[in-house]
Amino acid sequence: MFDPTRTRRILSLGLPVVAGMVSQNVLNLVDTAMVGTLGDIALAAVGIGSFLNFMSVAFIQGLSSGVQTIAARRKGEERLHEVAIPLNGALVVAFVVCIPLSMLLSGGSATLFGWLTEDVAVREVGTSYFAVRVLGMTAIGINFSFRGFFNGVDLTRIYMRVLMVMHAINIFLNWVFIFGNLGSPVMGATGAGLASVIALYIGSLYYVFLGFKHGRDKGFLKRRCDRQTLAQLLRLSVPNGLQIFLFATGLVVLFWIIGLVGTLATAAANVLVNVMLVAILPGVAFGIAAMSLVGQAIGRGEPDDAYRWAWDVSRIAMMTLAVLGAVMALFPGAVLGIFLHNPETLELARVPLIIFGLGIVFDGVGSVMMQALLGAGAALPVMAVSVVLQWGVFLPFAYWVGPTLGYGLTGIWIVQTLYRCLQALVFGTLWKRKRWMALKL
Repeated sequence: MFDPTRTRRILSLGLPVVAGMVSQNVLNLVDTAMVGTLGDIALAAVGIGSFLNFMSVAFIQGLSSGVQTIAARRKGEERLHEVAIPLNGALVVAFVVCIPLSMLLSGGSATLFGWLTEDVAVREVGTSYFAVRVLGMTAIGINFSFRGFFNGVDLTRIYMRVLMVMHAINIFLNWVFIFGNLGSPVMGATGAGLASVIALYIGSLYYVFLGFKHGRDKGFLKRRCDRQTLAQLLRLSVPNGLQIFLFATGLVVLFWIIGLVGTLATAAANVLVNVMLVAILPGVAFGIAAMSLVGQAIGRGEPDDAYRWAWDVSRIAMMTLAVLGAVMALFPGAVLGIFLHNPETLELARVPLIIFGLGIVFDGVGSVMMQALLGAGAALPVMAVSVVLQWGVFLPFAYWVGPTLGYGLTGIWIVQTLYRCLQALVFGTLWKRKRWMALKL
């Protein structure tokens, strides 16, 4: 079941991505802790502003999968001088789309916050924070484009290295701008946004330096992205970006549904969702590895090897997530006790966490299969399945089972686990049918 050579290859690609993603979540916690010292108003404002920013940049994040799919395919085809051409095209798209859009969103920050909160104090702080924070959109587009390139050519350690540099800079600048150290004025929550933006652009410059170092011979800023490659890039990136955006929007609807159950349920769900998003990171990371392995195998003209890679990666992801799932299922109180201190809220979240722990293995398989399909170029089927199951199945049933039938948070989490298992089954079936083998890039 586990070929040592293939297992080492999977781990060498997947583990740096896991480390990078975990570090991102650690950074988010540090940001929250530093802003939290300013009080509840600043914390609420940054929370809403961060979510607005996530929705704003969700679409452009699709560039990563588009670049990675094409770059991995070209590497497999041994067209090494063309591997960075999709990266060149993605950088152009990032500049053309993100610069005007970020300026528009920054100028309209007051209107956006007015829709989301009636608290005047939160609106005032959040408007300033988001107006600055969204100016980093172009840098995010650049960063995700490079992430796709380096992952596609098996240089995942570079992605981790750049993330670590950005995190260190962000934390240091938070200390400077939020609290007014080293001669800086005290900027509060706005300083947190400025620190993030500066860190993102420094990360972008670092990526450009590494691009010249590792990608110049592959065509980085040396060969123009032709119309055909640009069309392929958009065909792969747009559906994935739309899927990410709709997934983020679906989380908003989910919290609205849970809000109908009650305030305690909303508090418990906030912790459950954050635990869930962290716990599935290994599955997502190994899925990104599968995307590269599949793309390279197809590029070599070995579709059967590509087919096998997805299952090999799935086994490793399942083993990793089984350990995490066992901890959550066997010790839910200990996990939740880190975040929840109200005994009633903790008890409300206990059973949903056990349910999630029991189903996380299947969620990991779904993540790997989804990324494998993206690596094969099947972006449209992946988007269709994801959107239909989330918006057409999960959210309506969650509303029906939770608030309407009265099964509350536990009922909603049962529906969510079944939905994620169903999604894994559908993606696995699509992979097994092998229709993706006929796709050309």
